[in-house]
Amino acid sequence: MTTTEPITEPSLRNPGLPLAIEWVRQVRVNKSAALRRVAALPGRRTVKGPYQAAWLLRAITCIDLTTLSGDDTPGRVRRLCVKARQPVRQDLLMALDFDLPITVGAVCVYPTMVGHAVKALSGSGIPVASVATGFPAGLMPMRLRLEEIRYAVGEGADEIDIVITREHALTGNWQALYDEVA
Repeated sequence: MTTTEPITEPSLRNPGLPLAIEWVRQVRVNKSAALRRVAALPGRRTVKGPYQAAWLLRAITCIDLTTLSGDDTPGRVRRLCVKARQPVRQDLLMALDFDLPITVGAVCVYPTMVGHAVKALSGSGIPVASVATGFPAGLMPMRLRLEEIRYAVGEGADEIDIVITREHALTGNWQALYDEVA
């Protein structure tokens, strides 16, 4: 089936905007200029000294720790959540004279592991993310994809990472892709 089933549940939080395909088609990239810019990046100066450590610590707060293995267990998820609560050893933070808590951006797990992650991260403020919609292939009927999202949210997921129908992107069917995620 190449068309998506209509989604009948409107989002009250984000109603979205109509797809402006003309706007998308107007995008142009100067490929040679983009490639030159990318090639120049490794030679550019990087942040050094105390600022380097600060930026590296900041980067840690943007990382989602993830376990998406077919043999995931509640124990593996709990261990990942322990690491998420303290991704940098305390002695290293003390050596940097850094006394603020550092945590990761989120912990991402399969829907069946969301409840275990929520419990392990209770009180930490770290969001639990879940893949859904037939990760990694996304080749599930829309009805089942939506049910998987509902299940993960019901288990306590704060964020859902969806898998799009790649066929829509590969064939340039942007309206179908938009309708799918709208």
